[in-house]
Amino acid sequence: MGMTSTAVPLLSLRGISKHFGAVQALYGVDLDLPSGEVTALCGDNGAGKSVLTKTIAGIHEADEGEILWEGKPVHIRNPKDAAALGIETVYQDLALADNLDIVQNMFLGRERVSRLLLQEDSMERAAAETLASLRVTTVRSIRQPVATLSGGQRQAVAVAKAVMWNSKLVMLDEPTAALGVAQTRMVLDLIKRLKDHGLAVMVISHNLNDVFEVADRIAVLRLGRMVTQGPLSSYDTASVVDFMTTGGSSRGVATAPAKA
Repeated sequence: MGMTSTAVPLLSLRGISKHFGAVQALYGVDLDLPSGEVTALCGDNGAGKSVLTKTIAGIHEADEGEILWEGKPVHIRNPKDAAALGIETVYQDLALADNLDIVQNMFLGRERVSRLLLQEDSMERAAAETLASLRVTTVRSIRQPVATLSGGQRQAVAVAKAVMWNSKLVMLDEPTAALGVAQTRMVLDLIKRLKDHGLAVMVISHNLNDVFEVADRIAVLRLGRMVTQGPLSSYDTASVVDFMTTGGSSRGVATAPAKA
């Protein structure tokens, strides 16, 4: 389910800049995130990936530039604005509560209540349906404490929690970091299913093997600037490393910043 070349991207950033005091973190960044595609955001440590992600998520507000949602200008001033649009972020620490079970985690802060009573059955059904739709079948019970889950299962619960709220864009920060081979495979399959559901997905990853397996598009930040972005077919691992480390590549891949 890919975006045609004439379709308007779900999210477009144009000229996004951000500074913290005297430190400039982002310089005029352009980025397109199409629905039904996985965009890999790559860059070395300090490239600006986290700042850009948190700007889209509403944790930071851009100093300059424009954000377009389905082609229309929007303002994302805080995480509530992002969530209202349908933007959900799964950070590397996952922000799951170990002492709560899967259902309680998925509804944490968004519990369904009727006459001051929790609607346990309704929340259980919704959690089970979401996990089933993503083909997350390895958990023993949706009432299983999160503390008992493997790394891959925890990542799956965090992703399911993100997609349950009518999300249209899911951003995943290093989703396979510290996972074993089998758990990594589970998470990569999960990312592909998000795409198949028509969501826009942005994956922030240092693991280029994972990137080349799941991504449709690649965007590379270097020192706060977007140095290239385009379809996966325009790149190989060596050219991506070139862009990450030097800002350019002599391997026949043209620098391809987004244009309005």
